[in-house]
Amino acid sequence: MSDSRQPSTPEGTGHPRHDLVSATEFRDGMAHLAAAVNIVTTGTLDDPVGFTATSVCSVSDAPPTLLVCANRERSLAQAFLDNGHLCVNTLGAQHRDLALLFGGGTPMAERFAQARWELSADNVPYLPDAAATFHCRISQSQIIGTHAVLFCEVRQVTRTPGTDALAYFRRAFHELPDR
Repeated sequence: MSDSRQPSTPEGTGHPRHDLVSATEFRDGMAHLAAAVNIVTTGTLDDPVGFTATSVCSVSDAPPTLLVCANRERSLAQAFLDNGHLCVNTLGAQHRDLALLFGGGTPMAERFAQARWELSADNVPYLPDAAATFHCRISQSQIIGTHAVLFCEVRQVTRTPGTDALAYFRRAFHELPDR
């Protein structure tokens, strides 16, 4: 027998809402979505804040805008919102250990002590040997579930030619050679 119930329609969307997958099912599916590994930073060299993120993507090239998701439960999101500027440091293969360090409960001072950082024009720490760095101003933010979604206008991009990339896929790091 088929289910004749109609899914509810979220207000104003005109699209039916279907039952959602569990958080575990969602995370298991997302493990199959390969992504660049980034360290997102804000603050200053005296009081830096940063975390490892794969939840970074392009939104538009006019104006050049990135989307960055920051977990609100780790209390870092507010530091980014308060500063208004951030840097997305896209990691090279040589940064695997740094990615692990920035992904856990290591104190901020210890995280930043493991690499050489410089200050951007907006006084945000950045990794000068990253595969690429995107120096941004947060233009908008939205709270969605456990995360703050930050829309970031890109003010400057730097690249390090010849750098192998670091990707995350199926819960493991993978090196992608520069061609």
